[in-house]
Amino acid sequence: MSNLTFSGHDTFHCRQFWLKKGYDLTATNKPFNDDAVLDLGVGRNMVTAIRYWLRAFDILDENDKLNDLAKKLFDDQGWDPFLEDEGTLWLLHYLVTKKQHASIYNIIFSELRKFRPEFTEQHFFDFIDREKGDYNKNTLKKDFQVFLRTYLTIKNEKDLEESLSGLLTELGLVREIKREKKTYLNIENKKRPELPYQIVLYAILDNENYGNSISFKSFYNEKIGIGNIFALSEEGLFEKITQVTEHYKDITFVNEAGIRELQFKNKKPAAIKILEDYYAQN
Repeated sequence: MSNLTFSGHDTFHCRQFWLKKGYDLTATNKPFNDDAVLDLGVGRNMVTAIRYWLRAFDILDENDKLNDLAKKLFDDQGWDPFLEDEGTLWLLHYLVTKKQHASIYNIIFSELRKFRPEFTEQHFFDFIDREKGDYNKNTLKKDFQVFLRTYLTIKNEKDLEESLSGLLTELGLVREIKREKKTYLNIENKKRPELPYQIVLYAILDNENYGNSISFKSFYNEKIGIGNIFALSEEGLFEKITQVTEHYKDITFVNEAGIRELQFKNKKPAAIKILEDYYAQN
């Protein structure tokens, strides 16, 4: 059986200010215990959920320690503590998909939609059963519903709290399609002009498996390849890479004699430096 992680969120999707609240709690060296109910202003189950999402978005490690990126983002004087920049949402989408503390996100973006461009909850269950092993269906169902609420605005007249938009709905990555009285989900590869090229470059530099030359094809073949994670069409990915090479002169794209690859001429820039450049301009 694959080493996958499902559940942990107590069926709560991540709310708008949870990451900032959880960051502040941890930054003041307070634990996620019963006292955190008052500090966070949420119920006990939500305290557990906030901790889960901090880990899922790679803000906390498994020992509840903050990393450097978290501090630069969520500190009161940080880059974007209240998630007002859409680029931050794209960054968080990358982080939750890459980290795989919540396995469903990488599975859906990198694997399931390749087999099923239009899929349902049952297709997800069947894929896990066939490709990953035997997991509790009730647990998978809860994960899938939280995934939906993260990327789609779902109206729930009986529970206004559950009708709140998920953290990543603004990205428009997931859409519903009605066919023959049945609802399917679709994540279409698009050009995505709204996705900052700096976030794409950060994701490339953050991938420890990449050397100084990266084939265009690998951006779609690898599980955390940027073509998969950001649901980019080939044309869209080419445009992002073109923007990267226009702004960073030591990065080139070779497209000749059947070779298509991104190349770093000299030492790679630090991934965090790319984000510093981005937020300095925005």
